Amino acid sequence: MLINFTKMQGIGNDFVVIDAIHQKISLSREQIRHIAHRHFGVGCDQLLLVEKSQRPDAEFRYRIFNADGSEVEQCGNGARCFARFVVDQGLTNSETIPVETKSGLIQLKIEADGRVTVDMGEPNFDPASLPFEAKGQPEYHELVVNGEKYAIGAVSMGNPHAVLLVDSVKEAPVKTLGSSIESHARFPQRVNVGFMEIEDRDNIRLRVYERGAGETMACGTGACAAVAVGIKNRLLNERVQVELRGGDLTIYWPGTGSHLMMTGPAETVYKGQIEL
Repeated sequence: MLINFTKMQGIGNDFVVIDAIHQKISLSREQIRHIAHRHFGVGCDQLLLVEKSQRPDAEFRYRIFNADGSEVEQCGNGARCFARFVVDQGLTNSETIPVETKSGLIQLKIEADGRVTVDMGEPNFDPASLPFEAKGQPEYHELVVNGEKYAIGAVSMGNPHAVLLVDSVKEAPVKTLGSSIESHARFPQRVNVGFMEIEDRDNIRLRVYERGAGETMACGTGACAAVAVGIKNRLLNERVQVELRGGDLTIYWPGTGSHLMMTGPAETVYKGQIEL
């Protein structure tokens, strides 16, 4: 099977994007893992499929697969690349693009400066939405990891996130602690883990250990989750610049009852073909 693909990136979070509208695509978990492999395949954090929508209020269906082959509900950096892809490929002329995801409908918009804004919906702090085994919606949940207690914020941005406040993202034990929290028993479907350093009320630094991918250069939903937790706990203003390893994102959230907006770049790296 010969597959045409486009390699894309959003502030260092990289993707293989496949048009599954004009190609007949059926990929096994093993084939996805092969494509994502950085030595034997193309290499990516996630593989994205562009499909025909299965609902009347969306133009496309957006499917996301991690490097380990697992399908997930949402990916913010991927959503921006998705928007850039369907516009550049001439698949839509819409200014605002409604897209179906596993977690619901999202809205994508190409800005005048070429960046993409994604309407991520309202953050959901109900533990059941992640899912996360906890009661109520306190400012922070106590989580015991390897005998140590940690205070985490827990929120769903269409996919599950745990957020920890740290003094320095540079010194944070992202690989070890991130891995332990990702697979913690209280997160039955695993979780993305964000390590947030607050510079001031308008700026944060963030590193994310992503579910099924490990630490990545950037995580769009992770940036949304971190800002949502910071605003909910009255630590941040409503518009925040998020510095990730691969670049910056702008997150805007007026608070409870409002949708959260994420704005950032999306770029095509190259186009190619792979034989499976």
